Amino acid sequence: MDRPVAVVTGASSGIGAATARALAGAGFQVVLGARRLQLCQEIADEIGGTAISLDVLDPDSVAAFAAVVPAARVLVNNAGGAKGFEPVMAADEDQWRWMWEVNVLGTLRVTKAFMPKLIDSGDGVVVTVTSIAALEIYDNGAGYTSAKHAQSAMHRTLRAEHLGQPVRFVEIAPGLVETEFSLVRFGGDNEKADHVYAGLTPLTAEDVADVIAFAATRPAHVDLDLIVVKPRDQYSAMRTFRRS
Repeated sequence: MDRPVAVVTGASSGIGAATARALAGAGFQVVLGARRLQLCQEIADEIGGTAISLDVLDPDSVAAFAAVVPAARVLVNNAGGAKGFEPVMAADEDQWRWMWEVNVLGTLRVTKAFMPKLIDSGDGVVVTVTSIAALEIYDNGAGYTSAKHAQSAMHRTLRAEHLGQPVRFVEIAPGLVETEFSLVRFGGDNEKADHVYAGLTPLTAEDVADVIAFAATRPAHVDLDLIVVKPRDQYSAMRTFRRS
């Protein structure tokens, strides 16, 4: 392939799918990874990319995914998510375990698998999509905020540990983005999911993808360490402006 390779996890929908399209438009050969392979394949066909099955919860799946991608210059760690919205004292340990596994260990597995290839490219970029939940806490969200704080801490540690090597580390921390995120969080309850965005104009997946593509295409000496992107109607995780 004569184009630099960008790998996007969680690429079957939402921010991942939009990022795959944006990076293809920026001149990358995009490898899309997710559990829903058919959806990835449809996007890959559209942009001239490659779709490969990937479950970041499964170490063997991550290893097999990385083994068929011989080189990469950009890695977008986008796979993640939230489940549940209960106070700590009502926490569901299985939901917490899933959130830590997919957001923290999933990111760890994929990053470890691709780091040598990114360094070998001479200008590697690791983009990790965290959340404003990596920077704040909010009631009923401790399982997710703690996982995102840990994911962010790992990403920032990698930045320090690889200082002086030809690889950059960019953290993207979005606020409210209207995707499948809330639908998954609330177990498929459309009413609860819709309420999250009621009365305001949230970000779209394409808004975040534009930022990711911009960060990934800066000159090699420029590292955009942390980019926080929120809707104009959102000040913080707990404070928004909503129209009646």
